[in-house]
Amino acid sequence: MAAAEQKKIPNYMRFVMGGCAGMLATCFVQPLDLVKTRMQMSGVGGTSKTHKTSFHAVYNIIKAEGVFGVYNGLSAALLRQASYTTTRLGVYTSLMEHFKGADNKPPGFVKKLGLGMAAGAVGSFIGTPAELALIRMTSDGRLPPAEQRGYKNVFDALIRVVREEGVLTLWRGCVPTVARAMVVNAAQLATYSQAKQILLGTHYFNDNILCHFCASMISGLATTFASMPPDIAKTRIQSMKIIDGKPEYKGGMDVLMKVVRKEGFAALWKGFTPCYLRIGPHTVLTFIFLEQFNVIIKRWYGIPE
Repeated sequence: MAAAEQKKIPNYMRFVMGGCAGMLATCFVQPLDLVKTRMQMSGVGGTSKTHKTSFHAVYNIIKAEGVFGVYNGLSAALLRQASYTTTRLGVYTSLMEHFKGADNKPPGFVKKLGLGMAAGAVGSFIGTPAELALIRMTSDGRLPPAEQRGYKNVFDALIRVVREEGVLTLWRGCVPTVARAMVVNAAQLATYSQAKQILLGTHYFNDNILCHFCASMISGLATTFASMPPDIAKTRIQSMKIIDGKPEYKGGMDVLMKVVRKEGFAALWKGFTPCYLRIGPHTVLTFIFLEQFNVIIKRWYGIPE
């Protein structure tokens, strides 16, 4: 019995479960991610009124690009999950297991924030190339035909970026991407873990899908609010073009300052609704899938729950 209690899920399996959970969730929410990106880019190049609302954006996308246009960039989104989410969730769950107390008590909330930030930083650095391809592919349809990059898929995007702009371009916007990921993961992972712990401490919840759903929705709201400003900075830097050797933005802070000056402070949360409608369900689905994978793998390895 003592030997059975010492069994743990192998670390490599934590990475596999994290990636699969993120990829499955992305298949459901990719249209919302595309709408979010298009709305964040609607203030660029004098097109601030391109999309008045989220529903207006969906209507315009379907009208111009067809019903399946809302899935533009899906291959890049899946590669992003395979690299970014696999790493961040794998690192976080491994660290959470490592920093459990002698009595198997989970780390405190502040430590969870730190673990979430560390996991986000590592995952986002690895996932930045796929992130750049995703941003470009999802924003391509808003450009005039002559200016569209026309990437066929994520691998075509990565190859062309390296060939046309150099390999370092794959990590363009890496600083705001890492900053956003640290904020997102500190908010999402730590808030989810803490919310789940609090809910399980009441008499109303058991460790089941209802508990995972409620904890995920709390996590999604906190994550959306905290992540929007760095997300806009990342999006605009990764989609910008170099004109006459001069980039449109000098860095993340330059983006935020120009957005506030030209579009107002509230523009930092432009696309909040589709972002929350994406992050909320994506968070819910990711953690529900992850928790179910966790149950399956524990049974597979004969680990007591």
